[in-house]
Amino acid sequence: MTGKMLFALSLLVSASAFADDFLIRDALLVDGTGAPPRRADVRVAHDKIAAIGELKPNPGEAVVDAHGLALAPGFIDTHSHHEDGLDKKPDAMPVVSQGVTTIISGQDGGSEIPLADFFRKIKAKPAAINIASYSGHNSLRDKVLGEDFKRKATPAEVEKMRQLLAADMQAGALGLSTGLEYDPGIYSDKSEVLTLAREAAKYGGRYISHMRSEDRELWAALDEIVNIGRVAKLPVQVSHAKLGMTDWWGQADRFLGVLDKARAEGIDATLDVYPYPNWQSTLTVLWPKRDFENRETAEFVLKHLAPANGLLLSRFTPDPTLVGKTVAEIARMRGIDEPAAAMALIRESETSHGDIEVIGTSMDERDIDKLIAWPHANISSDGMLNDLHPRGAGSFTRVLRVYVREKKLLTLEEAVRKMSSLAAKHMGLADRGEIRNGAYADLVLFDPATVADRATTKEPGALSVGVARVWVNGSLVYQDGKATGARPGRALLREKGH
Repeated sequence: MTGKMLFALSLLVSASAFADDFLIRDALLVDGTGAPPRRADVRVAHDKIAAIGELKPNPGEAVVDAHGLALAPGFIDTHSHHEDGLDKKPDAMPVVSQGVTTIISGQDGGSEIPLADFFRKIKAKPAAINIASYSGHNSLRDKVLGEDFKRKATPAEVEKMRQLLAADMQAGALGLSTGLEYDPGIYSDKSEVLTLAREAAKYGGRYISHMRSEDRELWAALDEIVNIGRVAKLPVQVSHAKLGMTDWWGQADRFLGVLDKARAEGIDATLDVYPYPNWQSTLTVLWPKRDFENRETAEFVLKHLAPANGLLLSRFTPDPTLVGKTVAEIARMRGIDEPAAAMALIRESETSHGDIEVIGTSMDERDIDKLIAWPHANISSDGMLNDLHPRGAGSFTRVLRVYVREKKLLTLEEAVRKMSSLAAKHMGLADRGEIRNGAYADLVLFDPATVADRATTKEPGALSVGVARVWVNGSLVYQDGKATGARPGRALLREKGH
């Protein structure tokens, strides 16, 4: 930590964690719009930004002297699973220590049904961060079809899903999310999804998707999401964009070309991406036909999707002692070959009705660079509060360390834009993601020279460094590496026209 940082952390005592009005002086303002950084003072009145410029303290006003540290809008995680466990960890330390002030839940087709109950819980027991949510297709489908889900839904069942979605939209859902590689959504046909997307569009909602395939059928899946935007006439976003198959490595330009063509056609097509070459999901997701005893499929998976030494068990309820080991290591331990080991692990999980999750390495860094640099890409984490994948505690500070400071792929102002105003625009959130008069005072004060992620698969919960202070709705929630105890987070509901 630099001397400048230590000095900046010795901020004036008058700046209370719960102060309604305060002044931040001498900040390097990175306002979220992509404009070049500039020195400025920022006044916060209650929960909003009241003035920006060369300002003098009002009598009795609390003052924070930033000493030239960067002041940016609080970052918005547009694909998050951090809501799970917030009731027990309302300080959301892995989130706020990165400068994230808002998370978007209901991802991959999974949300609480009805969402009105979820929003009531947030209001009754707020956390340190804001939460918005999509309505999840898999949850809607599960509610209607139950255990009999391995088939197309009937028109009557689709109508029941539509009604549930309409109630969620009226409650304030941002739109519809799908997880079309997962049960039960994998069994839905295109017309079912399109019908629900049209319902979301009626309310000015959006569509965000873990597409039907991120590997074998990637291009057809990409065409499907574009067509949903075209026909349903609503914004569409590719979740955690990736080329997750070795055969497609080096084809990021082709991927982005599809989206650029859609945008030229008038379709509001965007993506979010996290800054890691490895994903985390169920191992079974790599078997789209759910033919888990098919050795040919297992061999294909290990050859084209992720090698056995690149599949690290992050959750395995039949035998938790295997967590942290790769499929390759388990094969050696058991004296069997790698395809047999992969099939055996799934078999054991299925037999015991347990869980099997892996961190899979199947992306190329050069493709990730191009996805992140695309003008219409915002940053997300796809992370959780308690997890073996480091993305939950490090995605946003990793962008500032790796892609701004080390690779110089992004300027500081462009990285901040991707994590704030662009993210807000992609989610339809008004008055978030910019430092301007009248916007909500979600703010992060950090040192661009030292800000960095520390989380790894060995230490996935290691908190970021270089973030000095974080405010949510004008209240200080994080300071000097510690939570303040404030819980000013709100449920952010879709506004009419957004």
